[in-house]
Amino acid sequence: MGKRRRVTERQKPNPAVLLGGAIAVVVVGAGVGGYALYGGPADEDGTQSTASDAKVKTGPLSAKEVTTASRTFLTAWQQGKVSQAAAATDDATAARELLTGYTKDARVRSVTLTAGTAKGAEVPFSVKGTVTYDKLSEPLAYDSALTVVRRKADGEPVVQWQPSVVHPDLKDGDTLVTGESGTPPIKALDRDGGELTTDKYASVGAILDSLREKYGKTAGGKAGVELRVVRGKKSKSADKTVLELSKGTPGTVKTTLDPTLQAAAEQQVAKKAKSSVVVLRPSTGEILAAANASKGFNTAFQGSLAPGSTMKVITSSLLIEKKLASVNKEHPCPKYFTYGHWKFQNDDKFEIKDGTFKASFARSCNTAFISQAPELDDDSLTKQAQQVFGLGLNNWSVGVSTFDGAVPVQSQAQMAAELIGQGGVRMNPLNMASVSATVKAGVFHQPYLVSPDVDSRALAKASRTMSADTLSQLRELMSYTAAYGTAAEAMAGVSGDVGAKTGSAEVDGQKKPNGWFTAYRGDLAAAGVVQSGGHGGETAGPIVAALLKLGG
Repeated sequence: MGKRRRVTERQKPNPAVLLGGAIAVVVVGAGVGGYALYGGPADEDGTQSTASDAKVKTGPLSAKEVTTASRTFLTAWQQGKVSQAAAATDDATAARELLTGYTKDARVRSVTLTAGTAKGAEVPFSVKGTVTYDKLSEPLAYDSALTVVRRKADGEPVVQWQPSVVHPDLKDGDTLVTGESGTPPIKALDRDGGELTTDKYASVGAILDSLREKYGKTAGGKAGVELRVVRGKKSKSADKTVLELSKGTPGTVKTTLDPTLQAAAEQQVAKKAKSSVVVLRPSTGEILAAANASKGFNTAFQGSLAPGSTMKVITSSLLIEKKLASVNKEHPCPKYFTYGHWKFQNDDKFEIKDGTFKASFARSCNTAFISQAPELDDDSLTKQAQQVFGLGLNNWSVGVSTFDGAVPVQSQAQMAAELIGQGGVRMNPLNMASVSATVKAGVFHQPYLVSPDVDSRALAKASRTMSADTLSQLRELMSYTAAYGTAAEAMAGVSGDVGAKTGSAEVDGQKKPNGWFTAYRGDLAAAGVVQSGGHGGETAGPIVAALLKLGG
């Protein structure tokens, strides 16, 4: 009640509002100066619109419509008029539920919402309030944004409802809750005993959340009181702490991350938007580094993307085993190959006449692999990925949440597309780093971030290994590609026992493909992806190569 409110020359304080508490929703944007909001939407002359004036509206939103719709929602939310705020969105039911929980479950009080300059239909705004629990109280401040759209029923401008309007970390099914956390905090350490924090390593936030979810109750800590995002049942992400009201006592969890490699990985992904990278130790499966340019979702571990031609490492092992290809034997690489009513082609429609399989692999000839589809069973590639490379069984026990790759059984053209890493195949950098690690080690070692000795958990195992001849040929293919093929430019200067494979994965709606690169050097294996980056050798390649140069 002691707060001062800003009042423009044309407005005077509304006594009814003053009785309900101080309201100061300040909006600046779309050609409108700063002004305080004290009521519902009004026309420019100050008169209230009525239902009889309403007409179905179409066309682009005006600056006035964006401002009016956003201030109606923000004012009602700030005043605690949940039903009115929800009615100002395109999904009143969902909005009402989350806004009610904002006060009831998240226990946020004295909310002040300040809008910024609108950018088209999007209006950024800041949130300030106080979170209270029993005798505890802490200030809360964060930024969010809303988008104004036309309601389908009548064309009226309303706020497009999505949970992130309430808080940027919220997704469908998530809620904000304040209380005893239930899960004690953890202090995560790198392999040398140094603490892992987001101040040191920008990418470890999602990893820390996942480590806490798995080990918080067993690491010896004590829970505190906090405001947190509680994930919905369908979410694969861990709960996230937003604000601590009382600190718990953290338990300690040691990871396998190498501080030098992790710091270098962070630096590398910072150079390329939408990039992610993982580094493993082939002889053990230890994860030495994992970094993402984009914060929030851990694409390095949980991404589900077509891996493009990096998949040809697995496909090559299959073709060699089945005697459908051999490193130095002649192998077809035509401009086009049609299978299952799909016409496949190579990048820039090149062909290799009288070439070997080694030449086709090194240049990443698509048709060299597609041409063998008629000789394969629908489940051949699926079995190879599962049985030899440990992929697609959803049984990895890394210590944090991961997606373990997918190579579904498909037929005809879709099966053929999977041979070159398209179709239904889905991977992430962790998966593809593991593929290179398997080639280097000669056997699949399930990647892990926390030693299985910590909790006596069992790691996934492959049901069989490649023959010595297949393994030898596969290593020769990757070594030759690193020296003379599409990976040569990126791998220049990476010495020793090396192998690599590039990849580019086409994605509907993207102008440029996702660029992939997987490689090994000595006892390091790594893989990276740059989404919408273009060719893997030019985008993900330098990231991976820079990390491989640090050890071996």
